Amino acid sequence: MELFSISLHDAEQGQRHKLHDLLLLEYSQLHNFPAVPRLEWSSGTDRLTGWIDKMPEFRLTQHGPPLYKSTANALAEYIVAELEQPLLSSIIRKQYGIERQDEVDTIVRFCSEMLGSVPTDLPERDAFSEADRRRRKQKVADELEAYLQDNTQIHLTGFVTFRLQTYWNELRDAAEYAIDEFVMDKQYQEFISLLKYFVDLQEPKLPLVHLLHKSGHEFAVCDERLQPLEHKPVDRIVAEMVEYEMNVEDMVISTLVTISPKQIVIHTRQPELQIIRTIESIFGLRVSVCVGCGSCHSSFENRI
Repeated sequence: MELFSISLHDAEQGQRHKLHDLLLLEYSQLHNFPAVPRLEWSSGTDRLTGWIDKMPEFRLTQHGPPLYKSTANALAEYIVAELEQPLLSSIIRKQYGIERQDEVDTIVRFCSEMLGSVPTDLPERDAFSEADRRRRKQKVADELEAYLQDNTQIHLTGFVTFRLQTYWNELRDAAEYAIDEFVMDKQYQEFISLLKYFVDLQEPKLPLVHLLHKSGHEFAVCDERLQPLEHKPVDRIVAEMVEYEMNVEDMVISTLVTISPKQIVIHTRQPELQIIRTIESIFGLRVSVCVGCGSCHSSFENRI
């Protein structure tokens, strides 16, 4: 007895094996089932047929619902795992006109991290993204299960394209957000390059500057004796650039760019702060980071 037929348009061999394995895994977890459904690819086609030959033990009214639920779960996992990134790539290219492959790949990667399709470096984001992925997959599975209850044949590409509108909307929202982040990051990198170029053009005005991280996002700019520097007039062009582009706390960036020291020592217990990474990007090898030396130890102790 044929149970269903699934057509995969332009599926690669590895994707066919993936779907086959996902279905078998789901079927292996069926309880009190008369037999595991058999799966067979039609010769020379991209059609996968599921059928069962243990009759009359198999009753469609009794065994059909859990079987189609398992089939829907496998198909939903296949869609999220195998088709989601190509769908995102299509949205980014067609709706936003982005053609450069490296830019598309970067945006897709960011989308996938948000959607939980790939692991991230942040455990807290991983937990949230994985929960979101399960929710998204379950919505797709529910749509598929309802369809399979009334239809034994499914063209998977057509189903995804024309029936999963809620799913498509989620992917579009993720793509829109990721593109906004990509554009801002690109502008930020261009701005950092501009500041770096500005610094490279100047002659250093001081041999050494200590940047003392006081608390939160507060820093003190000190001379080589760790004495606070008098506030020097900030170059008008630099000030406008920093304020317009980044609005950095206490104008630390603009002050450093203006005085352009030959060496900068940053004293901090939080070397991962974004502002510190920014200073390192602008000044490069001029920067060294200290997380606790004799000169700054007392300052750190006063903040504990």
